Amino acid sequence: MKPKEILVFGASGQIGRHLIRKLSKNNYKVVAVTRNIHQKGYILKTQANPGYLELVELNYFNLEKIKSLIEECSICINLVGILFEKKENLFKKIHTDLPDLLSQISAQKNIEKFIHVSSLGIESALNSKYATSKLEGENKIKKNFSRAVILKPSIVYSVDDNFTTNFMTLLNRLPVMPLYYEGKTKFAPIHVSDLVEIIFNAVQGKITEQTLECIGPEILSFKEIIFKLLKAIDKKRLLLPLPLTIAKIMAKFFEIMPNPLVTVDQINLLKHDNIPSQKYKTNFDLGYKANKIFDQEIIKYSYNWRAGGQYSKNNFSKTNK
Repeated sequence: MKPKEILVFGASGQIGRHLIRKLSKNNYKVVAVTRNIHQKGYILKTQANPGYLELVELNYFNLEKIKSLIEECSICINLVGILFEKKENLFKKIHTDLPDLLSQISAQKNIEKFIHVSSLGIESALNSKYATSKLEGENKIKKNFSRAVILKPSIVYSVDDNFTTNFMTLLNRLPVMPLYYEGKTKFAPIHVSDLVEIIFNAVQGKITEQTLECIGPEILSFKEIIFKLLKAIDKKRLLLPLPLTIAKIMAKFFEIMPNPLVTVDQINLLKHDNIPSQKYKTNFDLGYKANKIFDQEIIKYSYNWRAGGQYSKNNFSKTNK
């Protein structure tokens, strides 16, 4: 029997790389779409066994090419997302227009399933362009394709993320760490391998919910997360609650940089908790228990930011002998 062909948009991010490994290991052929095959190809090629991965370079709005790719696949998965706007990468274009296009074509070609990874906690963040564009994208998908599965994770973390690794870098370099909204914003961090397991179950048809909120086993405030990261890298820092006006002025300055540390839109988003809304079921309601504990996972790679690096006295491999 011919193996199912899975089309993955946004394959080169942390979720995409872990997902490719999971799918190819279980005999699914993956067609991974990337906008720059020369920049991303060498990473992606290491994620799967020969014959199970095909790389395609594509502008995300090349209509004819997208149609031909979706026509050949059984399931289309969209992981594409951005954290800040730059040049042509606008929130509406990436978070609303692209999911709208992909789900429309998926419906036209009558494929088995369209899986879209969105974000948790965006319903109430009406002053965030990131949140409103994501929410509009979800609504477009629901309108276009009844068999779509929309997954809404909280913060997704791992050694490959842009969250814990960025903050450990900042905490390593800065003597003072600003706290927005006094660090009270709540999150339910989920490890990337737990999220990939949920996506894999959706691929296998075990998840039929149209919308599912994906969370880890703990609810942590932003301040608690920072304390856990500081403990993991064995550092002490002054945590300084920052008035909103000053925070936004600083963010305006950061936005000039190619990869801003924080943007005004992200500060607006941080006002809202990133935890289950009670509007949809969670992975725990369906019996998919994401059991990886935040402290236990970050310690496995936090030595990169400690004095002495892999030879530091608190190295994970030494503490667990």
